[in-house]
Amino acid sequence: MHVEYSSQWSGHLNREMRFNRYGHAGKPIIVFPSSGGSHNEYADFGMIEACQWFIDQGLVQFYTPDSVDNESWLCEWKSPYDRANMHERYDRYIVDELVPHIKYQTGYQGSMIATGCSMGGYHSLNFYLRHPDVFDSVIALSGLYDVRYFFGDYHDRNAYENSPIDYLWNLNDGWFLDKYRSGNIIVATGQGNWEEVSIRDTQKIEEALHFKNIPAWIDFWGENVHHDWEWWRVQMPYFLGKLNEQGKLN
Repeated sequence: MHVEYSSQWSGHLNREMRFNRYGHAGKPIIVFPSSGGSHNEYADFGMIEACQWFIDQGLVQFYTPDSVDNESWLCEWKSPYDRANMHERYDRYIVDELVPHIKYQTGYQGSMIATGCSMGGYHSLNFYLRHPDVFDSVIALSGLYDVRYFFGDYHDRNAYENSPIDYLWNLNDGWFLDKYRSGNIIVATGQGNWEEVSIRDTQKIEEALHFKNIPAWIDFWGENVHHDWEWWRVQMPYFLGKLNEQGKLN
């Protein structure tokens, strides 16, 4: 398997940002780490190995950037405004800096897939919904989708615009809705240990998508399926296989 360990200077974040690339060809997948995770997390927990068949076939290539969660949503000593603002800077890094780099490096000019587990599930769905011109697919596993989880009922504009449970209900822009309806939305959660928040938020996302007439695959796995890498290593190749069967990894 082709593996690269890289970094690039981010003007939006004013720092060097590390990321890994796994694969030599195919549709790029940007992986958002779990809470405060690093660029190595996805491979360290066996997710790359679990998806290796798709990589070896040249169907997909994974990019795993660092997160800044410990300076944004998880940074409890900061004000909610500053935490949301830091996330906005991360958003601009991904869209304005990392995505163009991926396109230049790979020569792939189409839309990409967003994915992640737990906190990464939140990021993947949020990035997909905010940037359907960049991503045409999302596989969000065991995510939470309500920023109240981080700082209660505080909501300024930046917080609201990063809380899918809120903005999705109120979104009426036809451009966004058309993009969602032609995209591939997969939101899954187990129903076992430590999945309570994800179950609650996934149900709310399901309601909002249904209300907006947006097709989506909302998948609740069994009560023995816990909030853990053991199950995400099963779920990710399963959903990639389904997308491949439908010719959606092209």
